[in-house]
Amino acid sequence: MVVYDGKGASSGIAIGTIKIYQKQEQTVARLHIDDIKAETARFHKGREEAQKQLEALYEKALLEVGEANAAIFEVHRMMLEDPDYMESVENMIELQEVNAEYAVASTGDNFAQMFSQMEDTYMRERAADVKDISERLIAILRGEEKEKEEYGRPVILIAEDLTPSETVQLDKSKVLSFVTVQGVSNSHTAILARTMGIPALIGVKVPLDDTLDGKIAVSDGFEGKLVVEPTEDVLQKYRDKVSQLERKKQLLQKLKGKETVTSDGKKIKLYANVGSVADVMSALQNDAAGIGLFRSEFLYLEKDRYPTQEEQFQVYKSVVENMAGRRVIIRTCDVGADKQADYFQVPKEENPALGYRAIRICLDRKEMFKDQLKAIFRASAFGKVAIMYPMIISVDEVLQIKAVVEEVKSELDASGIEYEAVEQGIMIETPAAGVISDLLAKEVDFFSIGTNDLTQYMLAIDRQNPLLEKINDTHHPALLRMVEWVVKSAHKEGIWAGICGELGADLSLTETFLKMGVDEFSVTPNAILPVREKILASAAR
Repeated sequence: MVVYDGKGASSGIAIGTIKIYQKQEQTVARLHIDDIKAETARFHKGREEAQKQLEALYEKALLEVGEANAAIFEVHRMMLEDPDYMESVENMIELQEVNAEYAVASTGDNFAQMFSQMEDTYMRERAADVKDISERLIAILRGEEKEKEEYGRPVILIAEDLTPSETVQLDKSKVLSFVTVQGVSNSHTAILARTMGIPALIGVKVPLDDTLDGKIAVSDGFEGKLVVEPTEDVLQKYRDKVSQLERKKQLLQKLKGKETVTSDGKKIKLYANVGSVADVMSALQNDAAGIGLFRSEFLYLEKDRYPTQEEQFQVYKSVVENMAGRRVIIRTCDVGADKQADYFQVPKEENPALGYRAIRICLDRKEMFKDQLKAIFRASAFGKVAIMYPMIISVDEVLQIKAVVEEVKSELDASGIEYEAVEQGIMIETPAAGVISDLLAKEVDFFSIGTNDLTQYMLAIDRQNPLLEKINDTHHPALLRMVEWVVKSAHKEGIWAGICGELGADLSLTETFLKMGVDEFSVTPNAILPVREKILASAAR
């Protein structure tokens, strides 16, 4: 028996046979070409085919993992349209008189190297993306098809790393788990694995030759361990754990329809975080009491222009109607940082996480902001709607927002458009907002604590930097004290406070948050029932 240590990226336990996933090495020959015009046309024809493949992948991901996670394929599609990328390939074909495959491979390597050396984490992540699209394009130019790997029986897949497109194409009926040598827990691939419900390990230093191929193993996503050729005793213990997990899953289904209330009688709002209408279906299936975070920015990221007021209204209306009277909290556009849209024309920033993003863009581009607010207010006529504003740092920002809202309501009134009263809240995700939460609470109807950004800003740690994962303490006393202070500030002014970041689903902190007085938890749909079970067994005092 050999145990390899790594980190769990998606919880769960899988027992099965190991299959080493070997990517086909694309050795691209440099060939001289005579007809430059024809070769350039061949490149563009291949690029168009790649666009079609990415659109198909986007649609598949949309159905399986929701709009938020499918957005990576929109990023890939936009990268294929990037003028710098296209110009580099075209110039190489023309000036060096080389074949399109070689020009694409060279450009991909050059861009990937350039991205990987950048200080900004978001841009470093693009290195893997540009390699992914270049490999896809080379395969198309060669007339090769990216075949889906076929497995005779369910396997534990081991790879150097997996791109998002490879991950989303995994046959869940044949892949029990995947294990990668590279990767970070906040990568697109890890997030996709969690959404798809596949146990996953990252950072596991295993040999990628035939040494382990075909051997029985256990992939433990809870402890981040890969156990190869376990002894019969160890194997039986894991089989027992799998049986317990299955029984627990069945028991959790019995919690559907039950009120979420602590053991000492405090009622808790248990909501879902979603990014699309498809995600709303998952929220309903998991018995969410409402939507605690609708990520409206994906309406912006999936387009090459600002979405119109009517387009937004139709989406919000659909979500609100589907939730049938349950509260839907819509976060206003949170574009910026690691969520970029070219048409926003945001200048390159040294540190986008601290830059021109979210409410800063909205207050600066008032017509865009008003269009979104009008769409939300119009949707309020069809159900219970609330609005949440991200990245707040001052009372002045809130007062500016309220002034814009009054303009919007006056314009809707003048047009005879019906709407209902809408609660307005803010996200507490900057240390500044946390410290002055006692002042902010006087101006809003609720707080939602975004623990993901709040953690990285308080600890001065980029949460996507693998070098810092070991010191990225999401249970840091400073963070927990901040949460407690924010909740007290809210209650002092008679408003409610919730948590919509990943810590909301951290069961080791549920009772701690309840004792702090947290009123609402908004989590991914598949975490709702486990969190409900924990709340039912916990006391709030």
